[in-house]
Amino acid sequence: MVKILLLLGFLAIVASLGSALFFMMRTGHDDASRGKRMARALAWRVGLSVVLFACLLLAWKLGYIQPTGLPAAR
Repeated sequence: MVKILLLLGFLAIVASLGSALFFMMRTGHDDASRGKRMARALAWRVGLSVVLFACLLLAWKLGYIQPTGLPAAR
């Protein structure tokens, strides 16, 4: 269940990044409004990234997810 929520959070981040790209590439509209919408989408992406990172740390601390235990490259 936690892994599904984390995956949905990651998909929301990618969707926000995609919408910022859409607003950046859009032509024929006022530059000021286009820039504001792109900046808002990027701000959402940053906020979602911080929340996702905090949720990952919390899930690890509470034991919902475990490290994989992969050996370090030597």
